[in-house]
Amino acid sequence: MAVSVALLLELGVILTVLTILGTIARKFALSPIPLYLLAGLALGTGGIAPVPAAGQFVSTGASIGVVLLLLTLGLEFSIGEFASSMRRHLPSAAVDVVLNATPGAIAGWLLGLNFVGIIAMAGITFISSSGVIARVLNDLRRLGNRETPAVLSVLVLEDFAMAAYLPMLAVLAAGGTWWEALLWMAVAVVALGAAFVASYRWGHHVGRLIAHPDDEQLLLRILGLTLIVAALAEHLHASAAVGAFLVGLTLTGETAERARAVLTPLRDLFAAVFFLAIGLSVDPKDLVPMLPAACLLAAVTAVTKVATGVYAARRDGVARPGQLRAGTALIARGEFSLVIIGLAGTSVAAIGSIATPYVFVLATVGPMLARFAK
Repeated sequence: MAVSVALLLELGVILTVLTILGTIARKFALSPIPLYLLAGLALGTGGIAPVPAAGQFVSTGASIGVVLLLLTLGLEFSIGEFASSMRRHLPSAAVDVVLNATPGAIAGWLLGLNFVGIIAMAGITFISSSGVIARVLNDLRRLGNRETPAVLSVLVLEDFAMAAYLPMLAVLAAGGTWWEALLWMAVAVVALGAAFVASYRWGHHVGRLIAHPDDEQLLLRILGLTLIVAALAEHLHASAAVGAFLVGLTLTGETAERARAVLTPLRDLFAAVFFLAIGLSVDPKDLVPMLPAACLLAAVTAVTKVATGVYAARRDGVARPGQLRAGTALIARGEFSLVIIGLAGTSVAAIGSIATPYVFVLATVGPMLARFAK
């Protein structure tokens, strides 16, 4: 089998750059995510040192990265406790929709976008980045904090909302009818709900099937199951991240502890690739024209996300500092917003000009604000 010299060289350069940036970030007790995003911007199309040969690997690795981030996050909690937390946070989800979808819809209307564009902008400003936030919580050692279940409940409920939203947007953006959009919404929601119920009722059997004394076998079994479930969730326009999170929730006890140990190095590698990929997907020249308007929209929706997190954490009886940590943790936008841009861009070309810099600004600034929240 022939080996691509360009691919190996570019991957070597990428990993070396990520190593240097990660070392700098750790030295100042910061999350490396903003630096990884900026590195992707510099190495992508239109950047100072493009890496075209590594593009396919980075794109594939990014998909694996977000799956591993949510899988390991799910390993920190039990599905019974998390189901209870989600029921308690249904009002938080309603507040989230009102506070964060509305600014996007208004921005789309002010920009003169059509109805599909307005709906797309509402989704872009509504949905937080599960992948970015999962890494931030881990970097800042907040997985055991009292506010973290509230943050995760909001994220998963957002992803459930995406299960209905993305099929609807895909159909409408392709010129389909409202009846077709509603049909695909119903199919996705029913399928995801059934998967969650099955995981809640019979998930404890999964741990016994996966458990094995050999680390290699354990790793292969967990990854195989997770990728299959993630693929099924993605096929239903739900979220590969939600599918991976559900698998993590079903594993408990010693199996979960050993899974965290064998998955952590792999997660860290592909998580770095995931953040790099967000930067690679953006051409720097696309950020400039609408950057002021994007920054204004980012400022507004950063405040509304903080308000959402404060409300959700308060429902769990968390003190004021924890409420602020919850709010700032939710600010980052990322992979879902980019998916929406891709779907709507086929019929509303103008949407990318403001949405792309908006997402990049919050993906970069969000982790920094979370770090400095007291």
